[in-house]
Amino acid sequence: MNYIIGAFKSPCKINISFADGKTRKKASIKKENGQTAIVPLFQSLENIVGEVSIEPLQGKKIEHIGVKIELLGQIELYFDRGNYYDFTSLVRELDIPGEIYERKTYPFEFSTVEMLYESYNGINVRLRYILKVTISRNYVSNIVEYQDFWVRNYAPVPTINNSIKMEVGIEDCLHIEFEYNKSKYHLKDVIVGKIYFLLVRIKIKNMELEIRRRESTGSGPNTYVETETLAKFELMDGAPVRGESIPIRLFLSPYELTPTYRNINNKFSVKYFLNLVLVDEEDRRYFKQQEITVYRLQEST
Repeated sequence: MNYIIGAFKSPCKINISFADGKTRKKASIKKENGQTAIVPLFQSLENIVGEVSIEPLQGKKIEHIGVKIELLGQIELYFDRGNYYDFTSLVRELDIPGEIYERKTYPFEFSTVEMLYESYNGINVRLRYILKVTISRNYVSNIVEYQDFWVRNYAPVPTINNSIKMEVGIEDCLHIEFEYNKSKYHLKDVIVGKIYFLLVRIKIKNMELEIRRRESTGSGPNTYVETETLAKFELMDGAPVRGESIPIRLFLSPYELTPTYRNINNKFSVKYFLNLVLVDEEDRRYFKQQEITVYRLQEST
């Protein structure tokens, strides 16, 4: 039995390290098994530099027909699990065919890599970036090792950022106006606004503001939409009267938001909505939803 197990054991240890691994910022990500991993953090057009070390197990030698490293950007849709759509694929050859008897290191560099899309772990989709080292062999299976890294991209402050003004009502029963100070928010921003009651003829019990994330994946008949309520913020408890105004001040920093993603590689989108909910004394719910744009602002060091 030990012989059989040994037959499937990798004959070497492969380690992929980044040249600035000790000083580079890290991202904490949740893996599929629920555990948290700490991985290096990059942004588009950075150089990705490091080295690969291959160390045969004691008494082993590795005959190969080439060693290569690939930088891959992949999208995996969970209803099509196991099929990866590569939107970025770069390769560097590290070694020509030969044999490895002892520990060997290979430097690698991918210069100014264009990584337009951010890394994302969603409900039905995952976008990831990996380094993949392959030792190609004849007659036996290749030896493969992976190293994840995370990508975040930053946007400037929008030059145009209009406020949102909307009216909602039920004829002769309820008429309210709500106003948000802008339509585009960065991840650490504050939503500031006001709600005006112009007509109130039904008994409102309470009112809350929700932040909702809507993830759309696939296309056509294979479109899947998942909506999560990320935050609920009580604006009012009790009945409002005509002419009353309720202030809104909601901090976004406590919530795990991502930027808005629109039609990423024709595979998925992530949008955010502010959902205003009013509940009357008979527990009927009235709501009005408004899309907002969320972006990642460069953090000051």
